[in-house]
Amino acid sequence: MQDPAAEGLRRPGASDGELQTAISQAIVEQTVADRWRFEDHAASVREVIFRLDRGALRVAEKQGAEWLVHGWLQQAINLYFALAPLEKYIAGDLQFFDKIPPKQHLGDFRVVPPGVVRYGAHVEKGAIVMPGYVNIGARVGAGSMIDTWATVGSCAQVGRGVHLSGGVGLGGVLEPSGARPVIIEDGCFIGSRCVVVEGVLVEEDSVLGAGVVLTASTPIFDVSGPQEVASKGRVPARSVVIPGMRPRKFPAGEYLTPCALIIGQRTASTDKKTSLNGALRDFGVSV
Repeated sequence: MQDPAAEGLRRPGASDGELQTAISQAIVEQTVADRWRFEDHAASVREVIFRLDRGALRVAEKQGAEWLVHGWLQQAINLYFALAPLEKYIAGDLQFFDKIPPKQHLGDFRVVPPGVVRYGAHVEKGAIVMPGYVNIGARVGAGSMIDTWATVGSCAQVGRGVHLSGGVGLGGVLEPSGARPVIIEDGCFIGSRCVVVEGVLVEEDSVLGAGVVLTASTPIFDVSGPQEVASKGRVPARSVVIPGMRPRKFPAGEYLTPCALIIGQRTASTDKKTSLNGALRDFGVSV
């Protein structure tokens, strides 16, 4: 098996700016020709994936109150799929045939068999990956739990102290470049079988009850006050959210369609664990 992290195959001395320029050139060459010359840019592509793997680069990062997406890193991942050879990977009696090997740089976090973290993903110290899956380009913060059969899609960003309960699915995104990935900020609790896709942002310390589905077009109604407040694509900090249904008229009649309901907020002044327990008790949220 080829080691994509081997120093001789990368550009360790290149600056981030030099790598970004090389990736842009590779994209242009790939666009104007049926194929691009791997030998001109392969080392730059491998260096980018290596830095994503080690946490030196990340696809999205918070700057002030906003999240900045580095689309050139998504482009680099797509180029790496074109560059990487199909190889056989063996784990005991199990065999796999793929382009991206499992992550090799382990030790600061737990991976419980048969959990998988793909090369090019970064998991910070103290996190736990149960038998789930973390895809290339994703990032998982320190102390977070990726519970059984939870999946973290390509480039998804999971903050610190987050709990993804069993069967949670976070969507991935590589195209179009610059598209915001799913982002779960610090301290969130995502209940069992929740699905968060299409670049939805769940802000810090929020709680999603079991079965909440959030897409870019899912209506989110804050019903905690005297009048509902509608939004899409973002769950405000410290929100407690449950699945809901709303009537909608179609040519064939009126039907109930899914939505999400913000029914309250976690208390900012209390300890996070106490606040979470209180939110679940006070609002009767199933997780």
